Amino acid sequence: MAGLIALLDDVAGIAKVAAASVDDVTGMAVKAGSKAAGAVIDDAAVTPKYLTGFDANRELPIIWRIAKGSIFNKVVILLPIALLLSAFAPWLIAPLLMLGGSYLCFEGAEKVYHAISPPDDPHDKYEGGQGDPAQLEEKKVAGAIKTDFILSAEIMTIALNEVTALMAGSGLIGLAKLGTEAGVLFVVALAITVVVYGSVALIVKADDVGVALARNNSGFVASLGRGIVKFMPGFMKALTIIGTAAMIWVGGNIIVHGLHELGWHAPYEWIKHQAEAAAAMVPQAPGLVSWAVTAFIDGIIGLIWGLILIPLSEYIIVPLANATLVPLLSGVKSMFRRSAN
Repeated sequence: MAGLIALLDDVAGIAKVAAASVDDVTGMAVKAGSKAAGAVIDDAAVTPKYLTGFDANRELPIIWRIAKGSIFNKVVILLPIALLLSAFAPWLIAPLLMLGGSYLCFEGAEKVYHAISPPDDPHDKYEGGQGDPAQLEEKKVAGAIKTDFILSAEIMTIALNEVTALMAGSGLIGLAKLGTEAGVLFVVALAITVVVYGSVALIVKADDVGVALARNNSGFVASLGRGIVKFMPGFMKALTIIGTAAMIWVGGNIIVHGLHELGWHAPYEWIKHQAEAAAAMVPQAPGLVSWAVTAFIDGIIGLIWGLILIPLSEYIIVPLANATLVPLLSGVKSMFRRSAN
C-alpha cells in the first residue's frame, strides 16, 4: 500500500510538472505571438485581395486551401529551420530578424509609395473572366501561399527571438529546451494561422451576412444588415492602413533593436532619450507617451529604410531571388509531398 501511495504521489508530481510545462508553453506562445502583431495584421489585411473576382461559394474553400498552405509553411518548413537555428546558429537570429524587418519596411513603404503614385498596371489586379476559373484559382492560391511564406517566416523568426529571450533564465538545456521551443513555436504557428484566416473568413463573408440579414428580416435586424454592408468597405480600407502602419512600425523597431544587439547603439539610445524626454513632459501618462514617441520614430526609420529598399529590390534582390531561392523552395516542397505520398 505504501508503495502504491508513493507511486501515485510520483504520478501526481509528474502531472503537476507537465501541467506547469503546458502553462509555460502557452504563456510564452502568447508573448511570442504578440510580438509578431505587425506581420499578423498585414497577413489578415493582404489575404482578402486574393479572393477578388471569385464566386461567393468559392471564397471559404479558397481560404481553407490557403490556411492549409500556411500551416505547411510554418510547421513543416519554418519550424524545423527555426529549431536548427536555435540549436546550432543562434547568432544568426538577429540578422535574420533584421532581414525580415527589412521586408516589412519594404512592403509597407511600397504600399505608401503606390498610394501616393499609383502604378499604371498594378501587378495584383485581378483579370476577371480571362482563362479557366480553376487555373485562376490555382494561380491565386499559389500566390497567396507564397506571400504567406514570407510573412510566416517573419512571424516565426520574431517568435523564436522572443522565446529565446524568455528561456534565457529558465535553466533548461538540451532536449528539454529544444522541446519547449518546439512546443511554443508549434502553438504560435497554429494560433496565428487560426486567427489570421478565421478573421479573413469573417471579413470576406460579412457582406453576405449583412445582405442576408437585410433581405430576410425587418426592423432592427434589417437595419443591422444594411449597416454591416455599408461598414465593411470603410473597415477594409482602415484595416489596410492599420496593417501598413503596423508593418512599417514593427519593421523599423526590429531594425533599431537589431542594430543595438549587433553593437551599433546610437539609434536605440537616441530614440530612448527622446521617448524619456517626451514622457517627462506628460507625467499623467508617461508610459503611453514613451511608447507613442518610440513607435513614431521607429516608423519614420522603417519608412525611410523601406523607400531605400524599393529600387534595390526591383533591380537586384528580386531577380536574384527568382534565380536561386524560388527553385530551391519549390524543390523542398516537392520533396515533402513525395515523402508524404
